Amino acid sequence: MKVNKIEITNFRNIEKMFAEFDDVNIIWGENAQGKTNLIEALYLFTGAKSFRGVRDKELVRFGAEFSKLQLDFTAAGREQSAEITIKGKREATLNGIKKKSVASIGDDIKAVIFSPVHLGMIKDGPSERRKFVDAALCQLKSGYKNLLKDYHRALVQRNNLLKDLYSNPEMDSMLYIWNTNLAHIGAKIVYQRLKYIEAITPFVKEIYSGISSGSEEIEIKYIGAVDSICDVSEIEKSILKQLDENKVQDLQNKTTSVGAHRDDIDLLINGNSARKFGSQGQQRSCVLALKLAEAALLEQMTGEKPIALLDDVMSELDEKRQDYILNRIKGLQVFITCCDKEQILRLKKGKTFELKNGEIIE
Repeated sequence: MKVNKIEITNFRNIEKMFAEFDDVNIIWGENAQGKTNLIEALYLFTGAKSFRGVRDKELVRFGAEFSKLQLDFTAAGREQSAEITIKGKREATLNGIKKKSVASIGDDIKAVIFSPVHLGMIKDGPSERRKFVDAALCQLKSGYKNLLKDYHRALVQRNNLLKDLYSNPEMDSMLYIWNTNLAHIGAKIVYQRLKYIEAITPFVKEIYSGISSGSEEIEIKYIGAVDSICDVSEIEKSILKQLDENKVQDLQNKTTSVGAHRDDIDLLINGNSARKFGSQGQQRSCVLALKLAEAALLEQMTGEKPIALLDDVMSELDEKRQDYILNRIKGLQVFITCCDKEQILRLKKGKTFELKNGEIIE
């Protein structure tokens, strides 16, 4: 897909904005001028909530009653349009037809997003790395979101039982039921995660090699009940075994210590953990490679190119890595924000937008 133009009204610090886009689009200016707000407005058309973790009412410009975003784009071989209105809650139309939910427009509009908050995938705990894989799978597998909900429900029920067993030990026989349920659902989740990692790894390796000019090699490892793809029933048996082995610990702590909700994904650069030993630039490059690989796999599996939204991606990168981002990302429409005007001078082809106080400076 390709975004042709956007019109924004009363969104964040943007009172009114109209912009037409190229294949590569650099949005630059000083901090707090609205660069990320423009990226955020584009991302909302995927049907997802803000990647900045805010409530809808915080998206409306201060003092305004509503916010409106209008997008013209090309997808599925034809010109299309979408509109999002935020007034208390979000509502959306696609090609003039009101949608039942804003989330449903994500079936037609695909994007991958990089922002500094995503560096938590490397720097923070396992939950951020699981979240990356789970979010990608939700875009690709229609039933995966429900699978996560079912797992969370079973996990809550097992944890509640662990708390009840302290005062009601006669309920111990019920623990096997919830172990079986949790393992059965968890095995399906782990299997899908392993399949996704297997599919995305070649793209990650190729992109990271390009970013690092071939001087570094990246690996991705899944850490859990199993670490490689096998039959779902085998994964289920392994999870059940771990739940049984950790029963005493779980009863003491009144929480479930093993399972799909505790698994991790390790990223290695030249054999060393990126989280423990990677430089700031290497860690940023890892996340960028994952995000661009996510886009490549999304295209392969859906037949539609997503757009790439890269917010403050070039900080802490050397010139070679910055050059890759500016000039060597192929086949995707790219939106990049940055503060340093010197960085955009190396752009060979594309369009630049300077933002100041929520306005594009001509």
